[in-house]
Amino acid sequence: MRYPLNKHRAGSYWFVVIARSIKLITKFQAASEIPARFIERNVSLRGKVHSITERGVEVEHVPIYLPVLSTVLSKHKGVSTSPLLVHLAGVELTPEGRVWLQKNLAPAQTVWLKLISREDDTLHCLLSQSRKGSVWSYCVNEEVLRLGLARTAPVVGVLPDSRLYWRLHKRLHRAEVRAERKGRGLWKQDSLWERASKAVWDSAVFRLMKRMFKRS
Repeated sequence: MRYPLNKHRAGSYWFVVIARSIKLITKFQAASEIPARFIERNVSLRGKVHSITERGVEVEHVPIYLPVLSTVLSKHKGVSTSPLLVHLAGVELTPEGRVWLQKNLAPAQTVWLKLISREDDTLHCLLSQSRKGSVWSYCVNEEVLRLGLARTAPVVGVLPDSRLYWRLHKRLHRAEVRAERKGRGLWKQDSLWERASKAVWDSAVFRLMKRMFKRS
């Protein structure tokens, strides 16, 4: 037997649906504007690269477009281009890593931000982008570790004993180990000849010979 839907309940239901839809199409201009539940659920946001700075990656949020609601909201709200400050979660970049980001994250390029945590005005995220000429995307956090352009670091804002923390740590550590085994970037080792030459150059006998030649 079907019971008629209570008008009050129906109205409340649609209010919640519309409210959530508005959040989905809202253009976030600061980390503080993002709902806590988005971060708790590790929601992914679309964005465009704005610039690479000493503090991190600046990304302009590009919200989902829903024809009716987007049109209504655009009449009441001005368009802003204030970028979000994004830090690659669980990663400590080297100077070479920052240069790599500047070369590979071009302005206006589309990226996806998987929200991990928030710290003041900074979002800690897994940042993904599509490979050139491919429909497949890759995680930039893992890529810089895989190339030896960064080290793993504690995931800020996530409890160390949580499943999320260990899942991220395992994933990022695997990429770092791969770079170490292949001797990439900061893990690159000198060749046998380079190590031998350096040892001879730094030896006490060689230093004595250099001093003798200087005196003569």
